[in-house]
Amino acid sequence: MKINGNYKNLQESYLFSDIAHKVAAFCVRHPGREILKMGIGDVTLPLAPAVVSAMERAVAEQGDKATFRGYGPEQGYPFLREAIRAYYGTFGVFVDADEIFVSDGAKSDLGNILDIFAADNTVLIPDPVYPVYVDTNRMAGRRIVFAEGNEENGFLPMPDEKVAADIIYICSPNNPTGAAYTARQLQAWVDYANRQGAVILYDAAYESFIFGRGPARSIYEAEGAKECAIEFCSFSKTAGFTCTRCGYTVVPLALKREGVSLNKMWLRRQTTKFNGVSYIVQRGAEAAFSAAGREQIKENISVYRANARAIADALDGAGIWYTGGKNSPYVWLRCAGASDSFAFFDRLLEETGIVGTPGAGFGKNGEGYLRLTAFADEETVKKACRKLRAFFS
Repeated sequence: MKINGNYKNLQESYLFSDIAHKVAAFCVRHPGREILKMGIGDVTLPLAPAVVSAMERAVAEQGDKATFRGYGPEQGYPFLREAIRAYYGTFGVFVDADEIFVSDGAKSDLGNILDIFAADNTVLIPDPVYPVYVDTNRMAGRRIVFAEGNEENGFLPMPDEKVAADIIYICSPNNPTGAAYTARQLQAWVDYANRQGAVILYDAAYESFIFGRGPARSIYEAEGAKECAIEFCSFSKTAGFTCTRCGYTVVPLALKREGVSLNKMWLRRQTTKFNGVSYIVQRGAEAAFSAAGREQIKENISVYRANARAIADALDGAGIWYTGGKNSPYVWLRCAGASDSFAFFDRLLEETGIVGTPGAGFGKNGEGYLRLTAFADEETVKKACRKLRAFFS
């Protein structure tokens, strides 16, 4: 028996576990001190009433022999896939229901999708980046190259023709930086991928935070994207499903490599390794797209967006450089007076009780920055903003 030796190339613990240990140690040193948690991107507002009602009805159906359901359809129930298809249409993107796969979240699919790709592919990942992209490829032993994000390019790296890649990760609005690509910028990535014969894995988990013109809601706003891109999305941050668990992945029927349909490959993978999301959860997800559900969820998102603006205003007043905060629930700020983001994290925690996420945990180019999340409750954000102003004064 041999273990997967690639696991030796991973850090011993996940970034957010390290932060939790640091906060726990702080609480031991300072019992009774108030902690303002703005580090982990977990939602704080409850499920929308329309979602709760739909799930309650679904539970009742499962308790009645006449309406009880066993295993569901392989790609998700048609009612949910149709609701997702219609949702794309609200911002001018057409996807076929057969291209939609319902899952238990974007994080799972972003890792599991790698099953359909060979281990000797070269992967291009932006830096700084959501750690899961890097870790799942290191687990498989793939070669990774990085697209450099920095202040000069607004943490939105663009294609480099001198770099050859087979798999490309894009997250927009980005986690951790909050920066978001326009459709024109995504077009450049799509054109690059099609020239390379590469596949883009596009994480759209935060697309619902985009309002008005400017950033793109979907990679499929770019011409030719259906020949090169797979899109992942989630109900976690949009509808508060971080515990409820539901997401979806779009694998276009037109996407083929080596004469093989990636849609069919992903279907084969899912039917072998995944038995689907519960009927109850899928009914709740469907309700998130109803008129009432969308209005209620919009109210929740408006709270998080207001939190992000409040953080941005506090940093503006202090003259601190940042990205995000407008079309994203994250604010990515420069660690003023410090080049070590973990040292800055410790200092901010000690002096203010604010918990952020050190940028170095997101990659080499994250050093010197800190991520704050707007998913905290409103009172926490108000207190944090007052303390940030005092901290930077």
